[in-house]
Amino acid sequence: MILVTGGAGYIGSHTNKALHNAGYDTVVLDNLSKGYENFVKWGTLENYDIGSSDLREVFEKYDIDGVIHFAGFISVAESVEMPQKYLKNNYKNTINLLKVMREYGVDKFIFSSTAAVYGNPEKIPITEDSNLKPINPYGHSKWLVEKALEREAEKGDFNYVALRYFNASGCDFDGQIGEFHDPETHLIPLILDAAIGKRDCIYIYGDDYDTPDGTCIRDYIHVNDLADAHIKAYEYLCNEGESDVFNLGNGQGFSVREVIEMCKKVTGRDFEVKVDERREGDPARLVADSSKIRNKLGWTPQYDLEKIVESAWMWHQKINGI
Repeated sequence: MILVTGGAGYIGSHTNKALHNAGYDTVVLDNLSKGYENFVKWGTLENYDIGSSDLREVFEKYDIDGVIHFAGFISVAESVEMPQKYLKNNYKNTINLLKVMREYGVDKFIFSSTAAVYGNPEKIPITEDSNLKPINPYGHSKWLVEKALEREAEKGDFNYVALRYFNASGCDFDGQIGEFHDPETHLIPLILDAAIGKRDCIYIYGDDYDTPDGTCIRDYIHVNDLADAHIKAYEYLCNEGESDVFNLGNGQGFSVREVIEMCKKVTGRDFEVKVDERREGDPARLVADSSKIRNKLGWTPQYDLEKIVESAWMWHQKINGI
């Protein structure tokens, strides 16, 4: 049995589905503060908070072999405004989860980390041995967890994989689940909101970065590719793999303007684009070197930017009745 924390959320629900399709039994732990009960279509849902002492009840009830940990807040902008909220939920609550895992002898842990731990990288593409210098509280909270995992592994009888996501995007091609944040902070669904007229326009935050078109460059990775990586990482630990960290990205960067143009192409719709001031905590470029996970775990991303946008557009039309 695999415990999927935050499994009612965006990436967690897609991974839970992939685990089910791969033959794994899962129990989803989610307090539904950000996730959605109707996204848990596979396995069993338990409504708990990972920071609660009641968490032990889940470990008593189920024979848990390993944990895939998604539960956490993800907004860079919100983390700048409320850093203590991110420290408590992303770091301190994870420490509580690790403590309970120790008590019940659960020794395999897959952690949903982030490229934000790199801050403003010194080289592009970014390799796992790059310096970790997060420039916002969100990235800092994830970095703190990675350091805690290192300490936990050093004690013995515990192994982990930390997966440093770049920009998670796209949706389930079956249309059963998808991306739905409240409020929405991810670029592609925000652009699609503009495409359907739900927003008056799409804002570009800063067009004076040191990039070819002046807008930030990011590496977009389909959520199904992320889900596949989690399964491969879990199976790696089941086969006596040692603790490690891996980047998850396509290895190709696209600027905000390029993503907007792709959304216009896929939807066949035009909409207004406005430029606003930079946001605090946004690096100019984040592009992954994911050769390590490709070579070590045999993971290969399957979806390019166009497929990512196509899947997101399918979901967007469904939830908006188009």
